[in-house]
Amino acid sequence: MQKQINPTRQELTKFKKQLEMTTRGHKLLKDKQDEMIRRFMEIINDAKALREEVNGLLSLSVGLYKKALAKSNPYVLYDALSIPSNEVELEFSKENIMSVYVPNIKVLKKDEKEITYSFYNTPAVLDEAILELGDALPKLIKLAVIEKRVDMLASEIEKTRRRVNAIEHIMIPELEVNIKTIEMKLDDQERSNTVRMMKSKEIITERK
Repeated sequence: MQKQINPTRQELTKFKKQLEMTTRGHKLLKDKQDEMIRRFMEIINDAKALREEVNGLLSLSVGLYKKALAKSNPYVLYDALSIPSNEVELEFSKENIMSVYVPNIKVLKKDEKEITYSFYNTPAVLDEAILELGDALPKLIKLAVIEKRVDMLASEIEKTRRRVNAIEHIMIPELEVNIKTIEMKLDDQERSNTVRMMKSKEIITERK
């Protein structure tokens, strides 16, 4: 339902100011969206490179573990791996990326690699698998942080995109229509006043 518009010059001035502010806000929001997309693509590229590296380390570790399974009793391996061999100290914080507070996890301390099981019943290839997995841990943490940032930025970009589209395709056109409507009505009033003045002048002239 079209909102009733009061066709006055005061209303015209108000709508023109609103259009100017809305257009300026749209540009700022569009610039923010473009910068967020640029940063998003940078993070995506980082995530892709790191994911390939992590996948390589995990594949190597899993391959070594499968070799260990082939050389030993599975129950012996499960028992050997039931005790954690390493501890990692982490620092949690947040980072501001284009007004989006994304998580940041920093590895402060990583214990030296230790083997906590007996070498007597386990194959040497299991040791290699454990050590390779230990090397992958910091990168796994970093990858988790990056992928969480990707999710959060993607969500914020979508929200910003909807706002930009709403301003561009709804708010600005409505303001432009309102301005055009008032201008047309004011022009009609101006013409009517001119016609009345001319008729009045004719009447006065005839009387004289």
